[in-house]
Amino acid sequence: MNDEFIKLWNTVLGEVQTEISAANFHTLFKKTKLLSLENNIATIAAPSAMIIDLLEKRFLLLIKKALEKHVGQNTQIIFLPKVFEEKKEKQDGPLFFEEEKKLIGHLPRVRSDFTFQNLAVSSSNQLAYVSCQTVSKNLGAAYNPLFIYGPCGVGKTHLMQAVANDVYKKDPNKKIVYTTSEEFTNEVVEAIRTNNTHKMKTRFRSCALLLIDDVQFLAGKEKVQEELFHTFNILIDKSSQIVLSSDRPPHEIKKLEKRLSSRFSGGLTVDIESPDFELKTAILLIKAKKYNMEIPIDVAKLVAEKTEDVRKLEGTLLRIITESESLGEEINYVFVKKILEGKNKKEEAHPVYPDQIIKNVCSFYNIKPNHLKGPKRNASLVKARQISMYLLKKRLDLTLVEIGNFLGGRDHTTIMHGVEKIEGLLSVKPSLNEEIMRITKFINE
Repeated sequence: MNDEFIKLWNTVLGEVQTEISAANFHTLFKKTKLLSLENNIATIAAPSAMIIDLLEKRFLLLIKKALEKHVGQNTQIIFLPKVFEEKKEKQDGPLFFEEEKKLIGHLPRVRSDFTFQNLAVSSSNQLAYVSCQTVSKNLGAAYNPLFIYGPCGVGKTHLMQAVANDVYKKDPNKKIVYTTSEEFTNEVVEAIRTNNTHKMKTRFRSCALLLIDDVQFLAGKEKVQEELFHTFNILIDKSSQIVLSSDRPPHEIKKLEKRLSSRFSGGLTVDIESPDFELKTAILLIKAKKYNMEIPIDVAKLVAEKTEDVRKLEGTLLRIITESESLGEEINYVFVKKILEGKNKKEEAHPVYPDQIIKNVCSFYNIKPNHLKGPKRNASLVKARQISMYLLKKRLDLTLVEIGNFLGGRDHTTIMHGVEKIEGLLSVKPSLNEEIMRITKFINE
């Protein structure tokens, strides 16, 4: 590792240490490393996806400010999940060797913390859980394809990536491809545009395990469906495993070719229901352990009871942990009840309206509201539009239909895709976290 980077990062850590508690610094910053600083992009290693999540959500601006102070320029920060093994004996030479680095983020687009061990299981998802475990043990032999469907936020992506992680752990040499239907579509379109389909076909047709998320968004895309149909047949003939997810069963996906719908239904189709009270409680307890926290069961039950959307569970938990550490309070029923009630009162006292969100998003990205709501689909507009969808859903809890109507009469599936796209990007793009924080800051003023 470059001595200059070590010196710079130690200086940054020294400043960060004066701004946060000793417990936070020891838990989150002690084992971080500055890997590189090129083209105004700083790549920082942290020992786990959990640590990265906390750093991005709670200390990104603090790190950015301290780093920019010493490099003298605007810097984008990217985190990588890596852990460096300590040497048992003192040796001369560089502090770290390439062979001593253990990369946790091993598969592109697959989160290392999405494992079977980290998934709460109850009657609502037990069949899907067992089916995925069976598939990971017997690729191409058990259920092929495995088709998982259910509403947003019930753990479909977690299960799919758990299969990928489990297969990779057993055999890192197996070719595994995880992608979303949008990414698959983009690759097919680009291959056709450049008249270079060979590379794209090789990528998807040579894998041992292909996982495609949100296949409902393939509806109506004839060329993409045709490509998937042929890829599907080749992989099945090779006994490669296919795992698919959707928000509805194959026969309910409109504008999906019958031959493809038939292929989707040719293996095992399982559904995941919305989590019940018990499962939400279990999810909270598991996520608390992910952050090295132990919370009382009555606290978990309280949060589960007050939180309808399962995707808000982790955000609520992080709020509780942050409030507890900043105030020096113990996490107990009374303390958490006050936080939840205080949050509701604050929301009532300072209402936010859809027009405010649109106005601030457009102002931040320097675009016109009528363009945001219009039909154009250039990259900058799509990004701002999807961020608007995300904020309208997360801040105001509008329904997908309401958001679609507000944004020019868009279909609810488009809104759902937009919200999920931003949620996915937030876990891998720290700069997007910062942009949304700045937008919401203006909204709250």
